[in-house]
Amino acid sequence: MDLMNMLWPVGSLAVLGIVFGASLAFASQKFAVKVDERVEKVDAVLPQANCGGCGYPGCASYAQAVVGGAAIDLCSVGGAPVTAEIARIMGVDTIDSDKRMVAKVKCMGGVHCLDEAVYEGISGCLAKTFVAGGPKACKEGCLGDGDCVAACQFDALHINEFGVAQVDPINCVGCKMCVGACPKGIIEMVPDSCRVHVLCSNKEIGPQVKKNCSVACIACRLCEKACKFDAIHVIDNLARIDYDKCVNCMLCAKACPTGAIEAIKPAKKVVPVELQLQK
Repeated sequence: MDLMNMLWPVGSLAVLGIVFGASLAFASQKFAVKVDERVEKVDAVLPQANCGGCGYPGCASYAQAVVGGAAIDLCSVGGAPVTAEIARIMGVDTIDSDKRMVAKVKCMGGVHCLDEAVYEGISGCLAKTFVAGGPKACKEGCLGDGDCVAACQFDALHINEFGVAQVDPINCVGCKMCVGACPKGIIEMVPDSCRVHVLCSNKEIGPQVKKNCSVACIACRLCEKACKFDAIHVIDNLARIDYDKCVNCMLCAKACPTGAIEAIKPAKKVVPVELQLQK
């Protein structure tokens, strides 16, 4: 009798477990949310950098967004090959990838930019900005402590010999992590195809900015006058290039009296010695 009293509750619990288990199994099948197989396929071709450059928290999130209708060309790390693969998976036309964007530090102050104070405290660009905006006389100048370098996952940023952050366009994948890390907001995304850039972010009046930095834009408008394509204008005391109109003629850079406009000349073709001798 005692044994039956013990087995009864055990058996009851076993039956209830079977019933509940079967109910849960039925519910999981009945109410299961079907996952589009394209999500896994898109995620598989993404580089898994999870850098956030596409605007989503990670590659998996971007894959879901693509299947949901987001643009297929937002992965700057994977570039054109990844975009082409996503287009194939989604059954859409490949987007023209001739619009690669890279980061550009709009400052070349360094030794050209005066210090108005000596900073002694926690290292880091952000930490420096909490003390009167930093020790530089130019309050828009690069502080050179490398917050952007630390944020870059692709070894595309370094502090050059002048103490200014500099981007290696070959390694840059356009993830924009450095843009968000710079407390001065002087890193911008520019078309990789453009060879002319204004390397200054200071909006002060000409004489004042020149006093603080010898290579600053002084808003003289000589670049405006030199440009034949209406591609550069001085706005708020600072020359700005319209990259949609710029044809890389570099006339603005030649006209700039302070050298604030960078002109990257195309690399010269190396002709083999044998071919030179044949001429």
